[in-house]
Amino acid sequence: MNRLGKGLLVAALVGVVAMAFRVSWNALRDVATATGADSTAATLYPFVVDGLMALALVATLTLTGDSRRFALRVLAAYTLASLVLNYVHGLVPGLHDEVVDWGRLADWDPANWALVLLATSLPVGSIYFGSDLVAKVLHHRPIEHTPTTPNQDETAETYVNRSTADLGESAPAPITPAPAPVALAAGPVSLVKSIDRPPVGSVAAESTRPRRATGRVPAVARSTRPNRTSEQLLTEAREVAADWSDRELTAEGIRRAVRTSPAKARVLRDTLRAERAAGSGEAAA
Repeated sequence: MNRLGKGLLVAALVGVVAMAFRVSWNALRDVATATGADSTAATLYPFVVDGLMALALVATLTLTGDSRRFALRVLAAYTLASLVLNYVHGLVPGLHDEVVDWGRLADWDPANWALVLLATSLPVGSIYFGSDLVAKVLHHRPIEHTPTTPNQDETAETYVNRSTADLGESAPAPITPAPAPVALAAGPVSLVKSIDRPPVGSVAAESTRPRRATGRVPAVARSTRPNRTSEQLLTEAREVAADWSDRELTAEGIRRAVRTSPAKARVLRDTLRAERAAGSGEAAA
């Protein structure tokens, strides 16, 4: 419906409500007069009853949960009360001519007492229930809903489907490398050929580990110390440990002095100790 149609609909609703209020206003004013209200109070009495009905209706459209149910109960109670008073106004012709006695809305006393109690309690109820409804409306915080677009819904559905599918997949089976080709006993040439050219039907195994970067080591990163032989290491160890005592002749000391590995340092230590032991035996002889 376009804006013009909505505007006409609202205007028609306001007209119907206004006419219905005018009809109910006449009956409620006469009832208020019969219960002892003066002319001003009787004129305002319909606004107390039917006005609270309109307020409860607005609160029902605004509130949610328990507050909305409370507003519905107030709306239903005041609608029923207005209906009863309008019904009594139609049954008692004396209310129309203002010749009925004050406080007399029915011939049967229990019914009259109940109707008078109902008519006089509605203003007090309007004060209580109206204040409560206004407070609830003012303190109400509507829940904000974030609109979702079709693309977002499709993305969420795709993500859920993928996540569900991933849960069912197990870890990939380990890849068994293909057996290395057997080198033929035909000399170095045949061995190189067998390595460079894989046999027909074999498939290279795919490795999941990342490959290391290959290339030549820069000259700056290379060690400047040349590789020494065992004789050269032994000669340097003899020169360094010549004035050491037997207690100072340890593998750690030799390793630091000649800058070699711990294994070679232990070999050098044992060799030097054996030479010292042999030299001591010859000196004693």
